[in-house]
Amino acid sequence: MLLERIYDEDLAQASYFIGCQAANEAIVVDPRRDLQPYLDLAARHGMRIVGVTETHIHADYLSGTRELAAATGGQIYVSDEGGPDWTYGADFDGAVRMKHGHRITLGNIILEAVHTPGHTPEHLAFLVTDGAQASEPGFMLTGDFVFVGDLGRPDLLDEAAGFVDTRFVGAKDLFASLRDHFLTLPDYVQVLPAHGSGSACGKALGAIAATTVGYERAFSWWGPYLARDDEQGFIDELLSGQPDAHAYFARMKQQNKLGPTVLGELPELIEHTSDEVSVMLANDSAILVDTRHHDLVHAGTVEGSLNIPGVDKAASYGAWVYDPLTEHRPLILLANSRKTAEQLRDHLVRVGIDTVRGFVTSLSGLDLSTPSVVRVEDLDDLDTALLLDVRNRTEYAEGHLPGAVQLSGGRVMWHLDQLPSDGGTIVTYCRSGVRNSVAASALRRAGYDVAELEGSYLAWAEVPGNTPVTGESELLAVARAG
Repeated sequence: MLLERIYDEDLAQASYFIGCQAANEAIVVDPRRDLQPYLDLAARHGMRIVGVTETHIHADYLSGTRELAAATGGQIYVSDEGGPDWTYGADFDGAVRMKHGHRITLGNIILEAVHTPGHTPEHLAFLVTDGAQASEPGFMLTGDFVFVGDLGRPDLLDEAAGFVDTRFVGAKDLFASLRDHFLTLPDYVQVLPAHGSGSACGKALGAIAATTVGYERAFSWWGPYLARDDEQGFIDELLSGQPDAHAYFARMKQQNKLGPTVLGELPELIEHTSDEVSVMLANDSAILVDTRHHDLVHAGTVEGSLNIPGVDKAASYGAWVYDPLTEHRPLILLANSRKTAEQLRDHLVRVGIDTVRGFVTSLSGLDLSTPSVVRVEDLDDLDTALLLDVRNRTEYAEGHLPGAVQLSGGRVMWHLDQLPSDGGTIVTYCRSGVRNSVAASALRRAGYDVAELEGSYLAWAEVPGNTPVTGESELLAVARAG
């Protein structure tokens, strides 16, 4: 058996390529939309991708299941659990819809679907048996059920998708899934989750790629609650301290349920001249994405541009500030080469931003403006309409500037009604300035007067006499309810 983990550092997301060398057949679990890693693996090992599946209707990235099936002819397999509200849409009519216990066979390999609700009602995990080596499963692909050191959060549907109080049912379901389907497995079974450290799908995910049933049984935070059958204690700890859920998760959930658009072969990106970009910006027919570090952006950028710094977190930050359901103008990327522009596009399509059409290699010749920045020592003298902390709520609660309210960068553009509507300067900050620049660029584009706190929270906290405030804010409560 061949089992390969393909990991996206940007979204902290893992997919799995499982192949039988005897049959030269493979299946991919939880693929993303930029397909080259899977196609390369198949070619390298002389295998055909004959199946594509996913553990659940994802919220944090746009699924590549339909994309990969269209490219390879592989059969799609999706969950048919969770009830009618969680049934995949008509674009999955050719898919095999799986109930608990469904088996997918590839040569000597068997994947068995295990219904493990909690994170979502339709969630499946997959027990994997390598028939050439063993007669029992040796691996469990747990999706967003069990992570290394943590569990998939059951409050995501409330936080991002507009549901009400589903977290409590989800938490109870998660307790039962652990008791009935996870802890009944032998300790040696290897656990391969769909996310790692940095994902918003849990609150304390480990950075290690895999774990075992025995290790989680013995050392996880939740193990003692299951051992003493303390469901309420489990629920209370599970639901406390969860990070902000990004607002774009609601869009992802809906698109993944209905069926993401199949892109097929993407057109070649156009390399634009500065003059061409100037015309497009003047006609308001394109949006420029400044991909530089915020220090360089602060020295001068194109007015109305979005700051999505670098390739590494382009998907994460791009989805914070660009909603393809409401914004259809194409994106022009600032990139030093075609290769970099293509890498940026690959990241953006992972979150459904499919409108990248071209790139420009320099801002030379374009009209530049200097974003407003306020120094820490000048903050008290500024007439501020709002001091806005764009970090997540757990960071804010641990310590924030006096008078600041919180609305995370991943939610702020969906909660503009909570910002001052009668003018005045909004001063924004994060921890070091990266997230702050991303959110501030989008707020400026939306017409707000924004000044970024130079050096952000870290710079302010270094000043002798500055004492952070702990606790939550009223705006935080509004943001959470939204």
